Amino acid sequence: MFRLLSHIGNYFILLGRTFAPPEKRRIYYRQFIRELNNIGINSLGIVVIISAFMGAVITLQTAYNTENPFLPKYLIGLGCRDSLILEFSSTMVALILAGKVGSNIASELGTMRVTEQIDALEIMGVNSASYLIMPKILAAVVFNPFLTIISIIIGIIGGYLAVIFTHVISPADFIVGIQYAFIPYYIVYALVKTIVFAFLITTISAYQGYTVKGGALEVGVASTRAVVFSSINILLFNVILTQLMLS
Repeated sequence: MFRLLSHIGNYFILLGRTFAPPEKRRIYYRQFIRELNNIGINSLGIVVIISAFMGAVITLQTAYNTENPFLPKYLIGLGCRDSLILEFSSTMVALILAGKVGSNIASELGTMRVTEQIDALEIMGVNSASYLIMPKILAAVVFNPFLTIISIIIGIIGGYLAVIFTHVISPADFIVGIQYAFIPYYIVYALVKTIVFAFLITTISAYQGYTVKGGALEVGVASTRAVVFSSINILLFNVILTQLMLS
């Protein structure tokens, strides 16, 4: 218990250093653009592929489990749309990014720590926490909502293609379900969750990498911990945000 409280305290201390005012905003801007590419654009491919198959699977499973003739067929499209918006395109994509982005951040900062590059920045008078971590947080918080929107769109397209190729329902019924009883607040809910998850992934992974002590073996351990702890906190805050925003 003491060890857990110690890590929580050190985590918030690191956050305090991270959000300190930057010394040279132009340098931070260049870092921010670089991290947009590393964290956001480089994750676009895997998000598109997974979202397409995810939408197709949701559609097929919903169709095969709602064979009651009294249920209208458009409910399959409705179920696909709401499942993607409410849960899959925010939470599932965040869990995937925790594995890809989180492990990358932890291993990058961990390697810099064990090779004493972070110590060199501190000697030069640079706030290493702010310089290395804050652009990653801002890039994830800014770009991840776009990934969620793209995931929703691609997931719906994947569901539509599954309908066309498998003929479980007519494409017209699927489109009616996509349009039926749409609640715009669900998009707000999904984007809020995405921003919180992006913050958790980057800060927890950065903490694990930044505080590494030892050598290459410890960097690997820190990378694994970053993925595990990020995933646990994503699931925890998913429950909390759902209760707060949808109850």
